[in-house]
Amino acid sequence: MSDSFDVVIIGGGPGGYNCAIRAGQLGLKVACVEMRGTLGGTCLNVGCIPSKALLHASELYEAANTEFAKMGIKTSGVEVDLPTMLSQKDEAVDGLTKGVEFLFKKNGVKYIKGKGRIAGTGQVDVDLADGASQSLSAKHIVIATGSEVTPLPGVDIDEKRVVSSTGALSLEKIPGKLILIGAGVIGLELGSVWRRLGAEVTVVEYLDRILPGMDSELAKTAQRTLKKQGMEFKLGTKVTGIDNSDPDTLKVSIEPAAGGDSETIEADTVLVCIGRRPYTEGLGLESVGIEPDARGFISNSHFQTSAENVWVIGDCTHGPMLAHKAEDEGVACAERIAGKAGHVNYGVIPGVVYTAPEIASVGLTEDELKESGRKYKKGKFPFQANSRARTNHTTDGFVKILADAETDEILGAHMIGANVGEMIGEVCVAMEFRAASEDLARTCHPHPTLTEAVRQAAMGVEGWTMQA
Repeated sequence: MSDSFDVVIIGGGPGGYNCAIRAGQLGLKVACVEMRGTLGGTCLNVGCIPSKALLHASELYEAANTEFAKMGIKTSGVEVDLPTMLSQKDEAVDGLTKGVEFLFKKNGVKYIKGKGRIAGTGQVDVDLADGASQSLSAKHIVIATGSEVTPLPGVDIDEKRVVSSTGALSLEKIPGKLILIGAGVIGLELGSVWRRLGAEVTVVEYLDRILPGMDSELAKTAQRTLKKQGMEFKLGTKVTGIDNSDPDTLKVSIEPAAGGDSETIEADTVLVCIGRRPYTEGLGLESVGIEPDARGFISNSHFQTSAENVWVIGDCTHGPMLAHKAEDEGVACAERIAGKAGHVNYGVIPGVVYTAPEIASVGLTEDELKESGRKYKKGKFPFQANSRARTNHTTDGFVKILADAETDEILGAHMIGANVGEMIGEVCVAMEFRAASEDLARTCHPHPTLTEAVRQAAMGVEGWTMQA
């Protein structure tokens, strides 16, 4: 059985499904091949969405136990019902995956359940979920296969006691002691969930800092805040092995990253979160002459690979492994295939860590500006001086705006505080239009709101901050 399409997309995650929908909107005949059995990829099924459901629920639980009384709300008998908490997480995921299927039908996208691989120029072979096979011909092929968990050498992940980010979303019970290997975004988010629900969390990180790549001042503030909440950190430390011979206790061997004496720490559960790697094996890339780099990434020029009419987007190509980056690439790629001018501004892709407080960043960091020698100005405003933050008892953190010393163009923004994941979008819009810090500073913001901290930080670039 063979079908012909203008575009065949391999992968139905944020990059793939947005590419498919946009291509359908532009009048192209589109098929999307996805092997998971549900659309949405890692993000929707075992990443962004389910983790946010648990983050929100665990934050409410902690607030009921620690914050309500301060606001005159008396509570008693607050308990965790873990099965129900996990169930509401699954309900959110199920509803959203079905929503993507609806959008496929609405825009004429053929959804094919199975594992696809390129079988030569203009051909994709699919091992269907029902055991049959199907051959698709396509004028254009888009690789949108995403990424997978990076394994830790010498450590077996059983998703029961030693878990990846996937297993950490469905633990059968709250760990007494949780060891988190890796102090990146995913690990800190999931570690904070289980810490709030009652686990003792120790973070083991090979580097001498958390959140590598983010503004260092932001990362230091985040570490202090998380430590104050109860997380312990062992930085500059590597894991050399995990002994799981005891059915009740895991023994984790660690030692200084630079070398030195080893020690053993115990845990009920170990969460391995050392990053993700592109999922590019077994895709038949050799059949069209595509060779991934040493880390498995497929190179591109405006989403076009080295093979004619074969495109690549999302986590399996270079750039930040973020759902919204993949979404933008999917839309732009579809537009280019349709003969339009698709474009992604990689200088304005925000990153958010959904801990409490949240951490958000866009553009250049102070570290990058100092390293490049570029002259810049900065304004900084603490939430301690923000009226709404004080009334909400969410005064941890700050907003920092960086601007060019001569032109005043906004170069970056870095925030830690309540709801900053929602606030960073304002700066993204400003940067997309190449606004100056003065443009933000002179834009009227509603009072009292947390967003006033963004305006005040922009005022601070030229030294005219007005507190409270």
